[in-house]
Amino acid sequence: MKLSKVFATVSVLAVSVLTLSACGSSSSSDSSSKASSSKVEKSSSSKTEESSEAKQTAGGALKDGTYKLEEADFSHGYKVEMSITVADGKISDSTYDYVDKDGKSKQDDADYEKQMKKVNNVGPKEYIPELKESLDKNGTNVGAIDVVSGATDSSLTFKNYVQQLIQAAQAGSTDTIKIDNTAKMKDGTYTLEEKNYSHGYRVHFEIVVAGGKITESKYDNIDKDGKSKTDDAAYEKQMKKVNNVGPKEYTKALNESLVKNQEPAKVEVVSGATSSSDSFILYAQQLINAAQAGNTNTIEIDNIVYGE
Repeated sequence: MKLSKVFATVSVLAVSVLTLSACGSSSSSDSSSKASSSKVEKSSSSKTEESSEAKQTAGGALKDGTYKLEEADFSHGYKVEMSITVADGKISDSTYDYVDKDGKSKQDDADYEKQMKKVNNVGPKEYIPELKESLDKNGTNVGAIDVVSGATDSSLTFKNYVQQLIQAAQAGSTDTIKIDNTAKMKDGTYTLEEKNYSHGYRVHFEIVVAGGKITESKYDNIDKDGKSKTDDAAYEKQMKKVNNVGPKEYTKALNESLVKNQEPAKVEVVSGATSSSDSFILYAQQLINAAQAGNTNTIEIDNIVYGE
């Protein structure tokens, strides 16, 4: 496998102080995340990886309809409500907001805006429309949605929720997705796996929760024979030659970081393995949502694969 081919295409994911965390499912501050810069995340990615113009080569088509998601509980007085509308197989419209018990938008909360902006240089009035615009621009290419500087947790949660809405649209399931955003994780093993192969591999990811904490993280990329990418010596050598890191290193680092930090937003992006780090964080969030609901059914991702 030539490295130019390896990075010519990418499987893009179709993969939440003064308690000013704008993400209802995360307790950390938007400004404190170790994945805080979209520029850092993109530093080792090719332009092809970030392109929303790339041709889809695998992944289920979106079925027309309106798909909704909402958080079950209010966090710091607000919860997320969002939706996507699909027409002719494409996302034609979307809604996204944080609302209080009276249905009022966080964008209209002048005190919240002032306080968050003082700390993070950005507030709900800026990051909420910016994220929505990015979705409208990039459609199913979730990996191309930029993380808003100063609103990292909200950005990562937004991408997680978009991914889940896309999965619903692929299945044609119009039931509102409920996120148990403030619930504690229930003990058990939670599994997620991609359906489609990209460059010969697909993601298989498990987390084990015991005592309400993630005790094991088992993220890997496997081939059709179930063999791990970490054992692919040729891939390791070629990727390491260009990016100074290979599957053997970044897979181990990501798994260890999640167990250590417990929150996907605090997982360190591995330099030279940005796309893999992004998908790891995205999928880890969805697994945590499953653990919060106590849903041990395997999550199957009909991942959209893009090529030139």
